[in-house]
Amino acid sequence: MTAMLINRRDLDFMLYELLDVEALTARPRFAEHGRETFAAALDTAHEIAEKRFAPHNAKADANEPTFDGETVTLLPEVGEAVRAFASAGLMAAHQDFDLGGMQLPWVVTQACMAMFQSANVSTAGYPFLTMAAANMLQAHGSQEQVGLFLRPMLEGRFLGTMCLSEPQAGSSLADIRTRATPTAEDHYLLSGNKMWISGGDNELTENIVHMVLARIEGAPPGVKGISLFLVPKFLVNADGSLGARNDVRLAGLNHKMGYRGTVNTALNFGERGNCVGYLMGEPHQGLAQMFHMMNEARIGVGLGATMLGYAGYLHSLDYARDRPQGRPPTAKDPTVAPIAIVGHADVRRMLLAQKAYCEGALALCLTAARMIDDQHTAPDAEARRRAGLLLDVLTPVVKAWPSEWCLEANKLAIQVLGGYGYTRDYPVEQLYRDNRLNMIHEGTNGIQALDLLGRKAGMAGGEGLALLLDEMRACAARAADVEGLAEFAAALSAAADRLRATTAALLAAAREDAERSLANAHVYLELVGTTVIAWTWLRQALVASRRRDGAPDDDAAFYAGKIQACRYFFRFELPRTEAQARLLSALDDTTLAMKEAWF
Repeated sequence: MTAMLINRRDLDFMLYELLDVEALTARPRFAEHGRETFAAALDTAHEIAEKRFAPHNAKADANEPTFDGETVTLLPEVGEAVRAFASAGLMAAHQDFDLGGMQLPWVVTQACMAMFQSANVSTAGYPFLTMAAANMLQAHGSQEQVGLFLRPMLEGRFLGTMCLSEPQAGSSLADIRTRATPTAEDHYLLSGNKMWISGGDNELTENIVHMVLARIEGAPPGVKGISLFLVPKFLVNADGSLGARNDVRLAGLNHKMGYRGTVNTALNFGERGNCVGYLMGEPHQGLAQMFHMMNEARIGVGLGATMLGYAGYLHSLDYARDRPQGRPPTAKDPTVAPIAIVGHADVRRMLLAQKAYCEGALALCLTAARMIDDQHTAPDAEARRRAGLLLDVLTPVVKAWPSEWCLEANKLAIQVLGGYGYTRDYPVEQLYRDNRLNMIHEGTNGIQALDLLGRKAGMAGGEGLALLLDEMRACAARAADVEGLAEFAAALSAAADRLRATTAALLAAAREDAERSLANAHVYLELVGTTVIAWTWLRQALVASRRRDGAPDDDAAFYAGKIQACRYFFRFELPRTEAQARLLSALDDTTLAMKEAWF
C-alpha cells in the first residue's frame, strides 16, 4: 500500500530539487522550519493517509451515505479518519503558531494533502473543504465571526462547506434565488435552496459552517447583487457553546458515479422561516469574497485529479511488473515462458503516458502552491505582485488540465490491467469513477476555458500571460545548450511563440466579435495547458540532467525516467498544439455555426 499513495522519491524531487522549498526557510514566517520539519510533516501525513484513509476507500465507495429523514449515516471509519487528520494538526498546518498551526509553507501543506487525496479522495473532501472555508473566514469574516468559528474549524470540531449552486442555476451564479432578509439584530434570515453541496450534512463533528451566497432584498440583479453569509448548522453562543439547531434542512442526497464517500446534498434554508445567517464583509461583494475559497478549491481539485491519476499509474505499474502474459514479437517458441507485460512496447507506452500526465500535473500543482507562498511571503512587493499575476493565469489551467488528462491516465491504467481493470477486484475502476467528477467540480472545464480566455489571458493588459511566457522562454534558454535537451528547448520556445500569437489574435477578434472569439475556448485551454505541462517537464528534465551523472544507480534510473517522460511529452503531446493554434487563429466557427435543428 505504501508505494500506491505516491512515489516519495518523486515528491522529494518536486519539493527539494525542482521547487527548492528549503529556500522558503530564509523568510521570517518559515524561519523555524527546515527540511527535517518538512519531512516530519510529510511522514505524518503519509502514515495517517496509509493507516486511516486508504483502508476504507473501497468500503466507502460500496457503502454510500444514507439518510433516514433525520440523520445522515456514514461509515464510522470516515469520522475516525477526519479526527485523526485534525488531531495531528493538519487542519491548521499552514496557520499561525498562535492559532495552533505549524506555519508550514502552503506548498508543503499541499504536498501533505496530496497523499490523502491519493489514499481516499472522498474522505479527504471533508478537511479539504473545511480548510478552504476557514481560510476564507479568516480573510473576510468579522472579528466576532473569526473568534467564534475559526478555532473550532482548525481543530476539526466544526466542518465547512461551500454553498453556491442552486437547482435551477447550476454554475450560473447570476441566477441564484436564495434571499437574505435583514433583521433588527446582528443577522439576516435566509430562504432558498442549494444543490450539489459536498459535506452538506453529517454527524462527523459538532457543527457545520456553511458559506452561502445569497441576495439581500433589493440587491442589484446578476452577480453584482450577491452577498456572502456564514450559516451554521447549530447556532453558537457568545461563549463558544452550541445553541439551537438552525433552520438548515437536508432535502436529500445525490447519488454519484464516484466520489461516493463525500456526502453530497440538496439543502433547504429557511423552511420554517428562521434560518440565521451572518453577513461576511460588505453587502453585494459576496462573489469576489467567495472567489477566495473557489480559487483555493480549484487548485485543490486539480491536485485531487492529479493524485487519482497518480494512484492509478502506480497500481497499473505494479500490475504490469508482476503480470506474466505473452512473449516478445521475436519469440517463435510457444514453450518459452511468458514475460511480464511491462516488457511489451504498447504497455510501456501506456505507462509512460500516465507518468507524463501525472508527474507533469503534480509539478504544475505544486508550482502553483509555491506561487501562493511567494504571493504572501516573498520579500518584496513586486515579487508578490508577479506571483499573484502568474497564479491568476494558471489557476483555471491547474483545475482543468489535470482533471482531463489525469482522467485519461486512469483510463490507461484500466487498459493496462485489461479485463481485470474493469472489475471491482482492482482499485483502478474506482479511481476512474472518482476522477470523472473533477472535470465538473468547481466549475466545468468549459467554464475554466471561458475564464482563461475571456478574463485571465487579457487581464492587466496581458501582463500575467506575458510573465508566464517569459518563464517558459527562460527555461528554454537554460536548456538550449544541455546535451539531449536542445530539441525540447527549441520546441518549447516555438510553442510559447505560438501561444503568444494565438492569444493576440483571439483577443483582437474579441473586440469585434466576442462570441466567435470564445467559441473554441476549450481548445485554447488545451493549447495553454499542454504548453504549460511541457514547461513543467523541461524544468524537471533540466534538474535531472544536472544530477544524473555520477548519481547512485537508483537515482540515475529515476533521473533517466524523468528525461524520458519529458521526451515522450514533447514528441507525443506538445505537437498537438500546432493544429490547435491554427484552428484558433483561423477563428473557426464550426461549433458556433451549428444549429440546434441539425443535431
